[in-house]
Amino acid sequence: MKQDTQGSGGTQGTDTGRVGEGRFRVPAQPRTAERERGRPRGAGSGAVRGEHTHGEPAVPPPRPAVQRSSVRGQVLAALRTALVSGELRPGEVHSAPVLAERFGVSATPVREAMQQLALEGAVEVVPNRGFRVVERDARELAELAEVRALIEVPVMLRLARTVPAERWAELRPLAETTVRAASSGCRATYAESDRAFHGAVLALAGNEQLVRIAEDLHRRAQWPLTGAAPGARGRAELVADAHEHTALLDALIAQDLDVVRALVGEHFTGAV
Repeated sequence: MKQDTQGSGGTQGTDTGRVGEGRFRVPAQPRTAERERGRPRGAGSGAVRGEHTHGEPAVPPPRPAVQRSSVRGQVLAALRTALVSGELRPGEVHSAPVLAERFGVSATPVREAMQQLALEGAVEVVPNRGFRVVERDARELAELAEVRALIEVPVMLRLARTVPAERWAELRPLAETTVRAASSGCRATYAESDRAFHGAVLALAGNEQLVRIAEDLHRRAQWPLTGAAPGARGRAELVADAHEHTALLDALIAQDLDVVRALVGEHFTGAV
């Protein structure tokens, strides 16, 4: 996918900057003489050549500092959470400088995080404007569910025949964590625990590449559909989805392959 190494802000499109106004915040880095050296005279915070930030939302007050080495990872995690929760809505355009101001960091880690999301297919580069959140439809979600089933169902059926019951029992705390996360009603919290459970199951196959590919597909399946309101899936639906994890463990322990096949297929179809 083509990347825009400039990243850019602008006055066109929708750049709401809701990230950072809600729960998902990244602590600010204090401006130091070291950071200011080399900045063109008169340049605003986070603004770089080719990025236009005039007319964008006001900057919130600074927040506590964070280690520089962890900034990109924290920004990426916050953006992923905002995507799943619906704070970053399909079709919206966001510029790195505006998001940087709201996170209280420089534009560089934000731009790097957005470029990573572009590689993952979550956003697309809009030259001279920033990054647009991809618009997805039900067909794409169904295709992702089909691919996940093609990859994971055979693996789980094989594991059901070979993994001893005590190993499956060790995963029960992860399954119970998904139930608690679902009960909170927070889509982002549940999505994270859901990926953790599925990753732990597939890790028993001993294939790291499988785990990575499955996690990427799983993450893509968790992004909201175009036109869906934030938190469109209610708490009851999340809880029902989570209880499928415990049912799946029971079926794996019992080596009931028919139930395993049915549960996994249904689980993917209703992916969060």
